[in-house]
Amino acid sequence: MKHKILAIAIVSALPLVAQAQTSVTMYGLIDASIGVENNDAPGESSRTVVSSGTQSASRLGFRGTEDLGNGLKALFNIEAAIAADTGATNSRMFDRRAVVGLQGAFGTVTVGREYGPIAAVASASDTLGQGFYGSNLASFGTNRLTRRLDNSVNYQSNALNGFTLRAAYGAGERNETDLQDTGDITGVALEYANAGFYVGAGYQNREDLPSGDSKEYGVGLGYKFGNFELRGGYLAADPEFANGIDNKYEQMNAGVSYGFGASRVYLNYQQQEQELGDAEGKAVTLAYTYTLSKRTNVYASYAKLRNNGTGVFTLAGSGNAIALPATAFGADPQVYNIGVRHSF
Repeated sequence: MKHKILAIAIVSALPLVAQAQTSVTMYGLIDASIGVENNDAPGESSRTVVSSGTQSASRLGFRGTEDLGNGLKALFNIEAAIAADTGATNSRMFDRRAVVGLQGAFGTVTVGREYGPIAAVASASDTLGQGFYGSNLASFGTNRLTRRLDNSVNYQSNALNGFTLRAAYGAGERNETDLQDTGDITGVALEYANAGFYVGAGYQNREDLPSGDSKEYGVGLGYKFGNFELRGGYLAADPEFANGIDNKYEQMNAGVSYGFGASRVYLNYQQQEQELGDAEGKAVTLAYTYTLSKRTNVYASYAKLRNNGTGVFTLAGSGNAIALPATAFGADPQVYNIGVRHSF
């Protein structure tokens, strides 16, 4: 009788054990600001804007893990961008990340829409945390670097003596009748982090036939000592065109931040160059954040970009960019804003 009671108790407890081994979390971040933009283009003037995602892109996501035993875990993460100023969402629902995978002693493997290896290097080497106007996110966009990979298989090693390896393959999903690969992306990155020091390098190749392949690469450095943080990096997109035209894009950034009490001040310099037309743009960003709680902070920022006579670069942030007419060569956009950010 005692054995029967024990067996019933064990069977009854199994769902509770399974529940304890499974974790699903809903999370999010809302960032909204009010500011003034001036694109300095002919016939244009300043405008007051309410924006979403000035310091960090607003988002809503779900993530979870399941313990499969023997150190093996299943995981998933789906994350959608949202616009705090209008309540709108992107045309694709989970545009930021949508993956499922396995994690264990071998590292982590994910399948779906994932950040490319070079994105990790860019993020770790940006003083602004890829937020505010003038961050190195200006490097990611049409005909430049690829930040997220669709239809991808991704690998990240566990840290070994400070080293982490990342590798990815994104299928262009070409037709079987195609004579050559089109749209496939392969990438790799190697990072080292120890005692506040960071160095990383990444490379991606995007097959853009019939025009040619695009080579994307970058390096980044970072060092934290006391209340200071120094970060800087170099990113480049080098497309190959069938007509032999070279239109290499390069972006360099260097910055410092200093924290005191609940405050942190950021100063960042960014330079963008485009081979075609010898276009060049230089930007400076000054930002300030004040932490109200573990999940909430307020901020203020100012950014100014100067283009040369053939430059038409703009100031871009984590969720925004100042719109410049394609013909506004030499325009010098600037923006300043104040906002609040809350995570949950």
